[in-house]
Amino acid sequence: MKKLILVIGAPGSGKTTDSSLVAKHHSDKMTSYSLGDVMRDEIKKGSALGKISNDYISKGELVPTAVVIDILYNTIINAPTDIVLVDGFPREDDQMKTFGDVLFNKKDTIELVSVIELQVDEETAMKRVLGENDDIEKRRLFNKAMKIYKNAIREIENFYKDKNLLKVIDASRDIKEVVADIDKFLEDKIAELHK
Repeated sequence: MKKLILVIGAPGSGKTTDSSLVAKHHSDKMTSYSLGDVMRDEIKKGSALGKISNDYISKGELVPTAVVIDILYNTIINAPTDIVLVDGFPREDDQMKTFGDVLFNKKDTIELVSVIELQVDEETAMKRVLGENDDIEKRRLFNKAMKIYKNAIREIENFYKDKNLLKVIDASRDIKEVVADIDKFLEDKIAELHK
């Protein structure tokens, strides 16, 4: 049985960096995956799901939720550790609800134990993403990603809050503080799981 922790947050919240740093601290117990990397790897492998994803991406379209979830499910099931961190998912309420159904139907294989939301104000997020090189294309992509996040986040928060799974962490602080907070929360969570 895999224990799943989702890490969500706006672009620039640091979710991928923070997740990988925390997983490194617990490499014997925990593996971290970023949804974007998982999708790219699947395309690179040239699997059937990778080819389907590539067809959509090459046309500038979103990969269907069912395909994303299939890829994600296989990644979690094949992870080398029992505890798996996934960041960047769900991005929209459709993904969240469909994934909720999958978890319900496969509750003997994966248990969602927590959803960590890394909250950051838009100004800080933008500074992080744009860095020193504030070009128009980067700003356009940031604004697009931020719009997707803002459209979905309230519903995602409420969905996981109702299930008593949501943990909110202030991610606008120094990375060391944020990682320490996530670390402490997960250590407590792991201890709880092993009771």
